[in-house]
Amino acid sequence: MTHSLKKENNYSYIEAGEGTPIIVLHGLMGGLSNFNSVIEFFSKKGYQVIVPELPLYTMSLIKTNVKNFAKYLHDFIEFKELDEVILLGNSLGGHIGLYHTKLYPKRVKALIITGSSGLYESAMGNGYTKRGDYEVIKKKAQDVFYDPAVATKEIVDEVYETVNDRNKLIKTLAIAKSAIRHNMSDDLPKMPTPTCIIWGKNDNVTPPEVAKEFNELLPDSELFWIDKCGHAAMMEHPEEFNQIMGEWLQKRKF
Repeated sequence: MTHSLKKENNYSYIEAGEGTPIIVLHGLMGGLSNFNSVIEFFSKKGYQVIVPELPLYTMSLIKTNVKNFAKYLHDFIEFKELDEVILLGNSLGGHIGLYHTKLYPKRVKALIITGSSGLYESAMGNGYTKRGDYEVIKKKAQDVFYDPAVATKEIVDEVYETVNDRNKLIKTLAIAKSAIRHNMSDDLPKMPTPTCIIWGKNDNVTPPEVAKEFNELLPDSELFWIDKCGHAAMMEHPEEFNQIMGEWLQKRKF
């Protein structure tokens, strides 16, 4: 990780740059470092980029769900004394961003989602019956990307450690069930927040049809595709991702 983690008031987060706040929300198996290129790029373009560590494995089991993560995000925004923010979320992070926007629409000026859950959950928490088999977990991590080489040993090791930690596995399964329970298909048409949807054409976790459905349901959304790209566009094609997001923000005057 190129940026050091700040710890304040039970919050851990990365912060870089000054200007309009962009809060970045990581996914279930995603580390903060997945967004290094986003932090580097936008912190030099007049944005204050903040990446909080979400309490996926530290909340009590009964509170481990999408709604409580959205409330946690609200509390963090209050703690940072921010007014209107831009939210960027990948996978579960996108879902948390969407749910937060549903609960606190006036606090979010724009949304960027990529490979977001919220409409369709296929691989979240599933297929860990052979979690002790490193090669099985390695293949599962590689399947997240179009190019399996993006799943470095460090990424595979992190996933392996997570699914073999009993507490983390129980929380992972709880989050997966919560993601299904908090389906947002009825909510999205009532959410006018400007939304930029950036999606990998080869996403196996949340397939392209999901992006099209998000685009159809959200009243003010635009959909952008990245070719030869899986579930984590900001990692596989960082320059293209930053360009799409940057041009959209500029066009919408955010």
